[in-house]
Amino acid sequence: MALIIDDSCINCDMCEPECPNEAITMGEEVYEIDPSLCTECVGHYDKPTCISVCPIDCIAIDPAHKESQDDLLVKYAQLTGKFVG
Repeated sequence: MALIIDDSCINCDMCEPECPNEAITMGEEVYEIDPSLCTECVGHYDKPTCISVCPIDCIAIDPAHKESQDDLLVKYAQLTGKFVG
């Protein structure tokens, strides 16, 4: 599953530099997460760092982009060229 930032985002700039896949960018009004780049930090960290640093808890799992742990590992490998076994 990819993550999503809801419209309660205050644009604090905490999440963007934390994303190892550069999936977070500034949208028209609030930050957005590109689901094709988001691995929920699988392959990089134990938990999503953007959620950890968000001061208002506006980042959640995106129900429109459900992926298994294995799917996220495959996406990580495709994005980085590194394979996790």
